[in-house]
Amino acid sequence: MLPLLYSEITSWYWLIDPTADHLDEATSYLAGFEQAALPQSATLLDLGAGAGNNVFHMRKRFAACTLVDLSPDMQRLSRELLPECEHVVGDIRSVRLGRTFDAVLVHDAIMYMASEADLRAAIETAFVHTKPGGAAIVAPDCVRETFRDEARLLSHDEGNRSMRGIEWSWDPDPNDDVTMVEYSFLLREGTDVKAVHDRHVEGIFPRATWLRLLEGAGYRVEMIQRPLDEEGETDEVFLCRR
Repeated sequence: MLPLLYSEITSWYWLIDPTADHLDEATSYLAGFEQAALPQSATLLDLGAGAGNNVFHMRKRFAACTLVDLSPDMQRLSRELLPECEHVVGDIRSVRLGRTFDAVLVHDAIMYMASEADLRAAIETAFVHTKPGGAAIVAPDCVRETFRDEARLLSHDEGNRSMRGIEWSWDPDPNDDVTMVEYSFLLREGTDVKAVHDRHVEGIFPRATWLRLLEGAGYRVEMIQRPLDEEGETDEVFLCRR
């Protein structure tokens, strides 16, 4: 079952995760792909594209962009944002498009791989869709070594709609491979307010596991920097060359 954010309350998604907030992240992915020396007419595949927030800021670099996501509701948002792009509803663990791309991007959707078997399957999907000589960027929110319990406030207003929320990441058992992300939203439309709790179960794996699976699929892997906040904090994600 999909989390509520990607199904029942998807109409609120733009208030919870505005497209403009992804400019710095998307710019770092573009820089990573340029480091891999992609051709000028490169094609892009975004696996687990969600509402298309990253591709929106990247699309002008690519001759064509294809966005895959498991949620039809999220793809409706993405089609609205990016009508010129190809959209495919599919599971990143198993989808096969029958063609390859110069650039493959897998960002926060990879966090929903809650077992090593699922993670291996998603990485294999990325690899089989990467052209020889092409590159993939695999960008989890964190690895085991960088995970920390934290909470942050969410707030956005648009017209007669407003959202206030809390995003709380926590780990009930540091000895297993999953963490929890709890979202609590107050959603106001006009004078009507509703409260929603949405739990997301996410995978968490050591950096060594990521490297073993990426290299085992056939990639040559290096690390690149990704900005995390306006204060200049960064982390590292995986640039994978085939």
